[in-house]
Amino acid sequence: MANNIQAIRGMHDVLPEQTPLWQYAEQMIRDALGAYGYSEIRLPIVEKTELFKRSIGEVTDIVEKEMYTFEDRNGDSLTLRPEGTAGCLRACLEHGLLHNQVHRLWYYGPMYRHERPQKGRYRQFIQLGVETYGMSGPDIDAELILIMDRLWKKLGIRDKVRLQLNSLGTIAERLAYRETLVGYFQEHLDELDEDSLRRLETNPLRILDTKNPAMQNLVANAPELMAYLGDESLKHFNALTETLNDLGISYELNSRLVRGLDYYSKTVFEWVTDELGSQGTVCAGGRYDGLIEQLGGKPNYAVGFAMGIERLLALMETLGNVPVARTVDVYMIRVGETAEREGLRFAEIIRNEVPGLKLQVNCGGGSFKSQFKKADKSGAEYAIILGDDEVSRGEVSVKSLRSEQEQQTLSREQTCAFLQELCRLA
Repeated sequence: MANNIQAIRGMHDVLPEQTPLWQYAEQMIRDALGAYGYSEIRLPIVEKTELFKRSIGEVTDIVEKEMYTFEDRNGDSLTLRPEGTAGCLRACLEHGLLHNQVHRLWYYGPMYRHERPQKGRYRQFIQLGVETYGMSGPDIDAELILIMDRLWKKLGIRDKVRLQLNSLGTIAERLAYRETLVGYFQEHLDELDEDSLRRLETNPLRILDTKNPAMQNLVANAPELMAYLGDESLKHFNALTETLNDLGISYELNSRLVRGLDYYSKTVFEWVTDELGSQGTVCAGGRYDGLIEQLGGKPNYAVGFAMGIERLLALMETLGNVPVARTVDVYMIRVGETAEREGLRFAEIIRNEVPGLKLQVNCGGGSFKSQFKKADKSGAEYAIILGDDEVSRGEVSVKSLRSEQEQQTLSREQTCAFLQELCRLA
């Protein structure tokens, strides 16, 4: 007998009992973004490999090690998107959306990275991305932070996440800082791990983000980027922190926060938690003004953030903030040939009369006892019982499945009114 085919390692199914939590979080996200007037954009999963090499940087871990890249039948190199910013910007440039325009956009969907799967970090992961274009001031940076602050509150987890802030300044300021930083680490080569030695040649700022406990003291004593920022970068950052102070948004200054992608400049931020072990970053983003020109567009302004949904849901589950979601409100039991025919008709009437009601009709026959067990297992609050006798009298029986409430016999009109009231009180 052949072995069953299983899912690819690091790529998971979301089973029916798990989807209500996903749907709940997705709706809260839509509501939060809608409150600020953001529009959804839907993007391809596959892009030309060159897009990510030009945007993320050829000497990053993502491009060097983690991308799912393949050659198609035309000989073109294509890649499953490892992140969404580059694709969103490509779409805006391709369709002329950035010419003298301001945009607030969001997208949602799977991203792919071939890395070692672990809790909160998968090879296929679902990500929310939010991108804004054409706005240079720190007020739009603050707005993005406000969106997440509102979402955390809606999800009931605001007290379990912390905002960390830093500024990476301009490219010129970072280059000057990079020289100093490389000099510092070269004086301590014997203290660098293998990863850091490699990054010293390619992306030395990423050494500051090391998770190696043995290097924490070395990193803590490294020169700080903030000392290399010019007046414009400092003015932007100070205006952002003043705005957050005015709005009552607490934050921590983290001079070691550098983000993993080459295209960030000025503001960078992360929302972190202590509830998920080493996978403590729940949402991260910042400014990437230079990326638009890097991809062939005219100089412009851009700032955004991304959030992994699996990690968000893991946090909610860890904290017990999982809403009770009912897939079925009412389950219809049909016993008898006439009842089976009439039940389907009556179910359609109910769905027309009671929008929003989740009504499941028993299919496949079965005794009253077996159907009642299915009704109970469905999680429904009420069962509608329809037999041939009830059909002849134009009545149905309505029984509560979750309380001691007495069974009622109602006309079809009364049943619709009862269910309308049920929906109104829900």
